[in-house]
Amino acid sequence: LTIDSGNIGPMKPDPIRRTHIVRVARGEPRVARAKRPSAGRPGVAPCRVAGVDFTSRPTRTKPVTVALGQRCGDDVILERVDAHENYASLAAWLRTPGPWVAAFDFPFGLPRELVAALGWPLEWRALIDRYTGLTRAQIRTVFAAFCAARPAGAKFAHRACDGPAGSSSPMKWVNPPVAYMLHAGVPLLLEAGLHLPHLHLGDTARIALEGYPGLLARELIGRRSYKSDEKAKQTADRLQARADLIDALERGSGRLGLRLRVTAAQRAALVADASADRLDAVLCMLQAAWSTGQPGHGLPDAPDALEGWIVSAPFFTLPAAGSA
Repeated sequence: LTIDSGNIGPMKPDPIRRTHIVRVARGEPRVARAKRPSAGRPGVAPCRVAGVDFTSRPTRTKPVTVALGQRCGDDVILERVDAHENYASLAAWLRTPGPWVAAFDFPFGLPRELVAALGWPLEWRALIDRYTGLTRAQIRTVFAAFCAARPAGAKFAHRACDGPAGSSSPMKWVNPPVAYMLHAGVPLLLEAGLHLPHLHLGDTARIALEGYPGLLARELIGRRSYKSDEKAKQTADRLQARADLIDALERGSGRLGLRLRVTAAQRAALVADASADRLDAVLCMLQAAWSTGQPGHGLPDAPDALEGWIVSAPFFTLPAAGSA
């Protein structure tokens, strides 16, 4: 897959394309809101954006799914969806020249509480090197022992952003195996030289943010389930939930203030995908698009530099020095 530096890629009639290389303190919660410039008026400059639905074991039937598009004013235009059947294919795409911003659906950091308890490095890059030096079996053994020593209801440690985002602890090795996703995903970002704000200085024309599609989905359709990888659970109710979620995205509902633009074929493909891998990639793409209109990519001014932050997750702002 190649994408020239002037365009994230031509519009394709096919809805999906496969690639075969194969707290803080006092204060009210603050959620930055996107300004709403109309297309054709001064505002956020057109920007290439992407959303990545990740998997810890990519295959032909369960690839890493990447939604590619462009933000133009309030509109986020979906240009295509690519399926990367292995990490080599994804790594090639990550080296696409910028400028672009992408949101990735896997954690970029571990809970500080966990790291301190294990005696692991308290600097992010050193921690990542320590963590990725382990095998998956070793990770499971270490995390299972940590959980076994803790009381029921508090087995897993969480990051500061997990509560506001409603996301799973990065410690989880099943349902979903986000611990393994971090283990596999972050090295790909580092090897490609991407910039991870507040965590790692890289090529600032290619920005990687941690996304979480469940955060945006819940804001629009509540806790309705809209996906399942199990055939028996791919019901009409879930299909309707996907359709309703896409309707809300096209209307520009929710606090992000952006409207999704898709073709009829793209919309049909998003609704029909019972696993919602394509839809989750699109949700991450919208989070990336929102960040392009926000100071500091919409992240807190000083998030925990060990844990990171999920883009568009609410956060508190500290009172100004000397304020009452």
